[in-house]
Amino acid sequence: MIKNNPTQLIDAPEGQLQVDALWHNDDPMDTAVERIALLCHPNPLGQGTMMNKIVTTMYRFARDFAKEQPDEPMHVVRFNYRGVGQSTGSYGNMDGEIQDALTVLQWMANQTSARKLWLGGFSFGGYVAMSLAQMIDEQGAFLGIGDFELTDLALIAPSIERHSLDNIALPTEKTFMVYGEHDELVSPSSLAKFAQDFGICADVVDDTGHFFHGKLGELTKLLKKNTSLIK
Repeated sequence: MIKNNPTQLIDAPEGQLQVDALWHNDDPMDTAVERIALLCHPNPLGQGTMMNKIVTTMYRFARDFAKEQPDEPMHVVRFNYRGVGQSTGSYGNMDGEIQDALTVLQWMANQTSARKLWLGGFSFGGYVAMSLAQMIDEQGAFLGIGDFELTDLALIAPSIERHSLDNIALPTEKTFMVYGEHDELVSPSSLAKFAQDFGICADVVDDTGHFFHGKLGELTKLLKKNTSLIK
């Protein structure tokens, strides 16, 4: 059974964050559920929220994961950054939003025993997700998130042109990227170079742009194709 709790407010450095946690059953501490997804939404300055359709596509993929792998159910969590929806505070110029993602992951560590992490982000949220993945790897024990095992890092049209990549390190064997052939916000050539430079798998969806209009079904297929347990 999947249980969808109402969105809730959790304590955060800027006050509170609005979190939507979808538990696969009534007991998030059930050790039979080992997998959990955390999703990061696009730029709040561009009206990005956790209800964005790309984030929702990833959310539904995680929710339905047990249909593909009956023995591998997955919880899923999405959230609003500071100043978005019911979350308090104001825009944190990327650093603040990365802190928000960390806060939610630390909260997850106390809510559930699931530790196999599927981490996804769209656009601005892609950069947040890759930054969080690096924090898990380099500072996990210190930050109280060291027992999470990153299984997959899904970068959907990540915002790589507006934010520095100088100090980014990716778990290449666990990372995949999907972007549109005609992305109008992030240059497809820059995305292709990013994939080549970091040695990550990348899929290009034909005849669509940054928001995958008319191609959400294709995006779902690529999430399935690239997720480690399925492929």
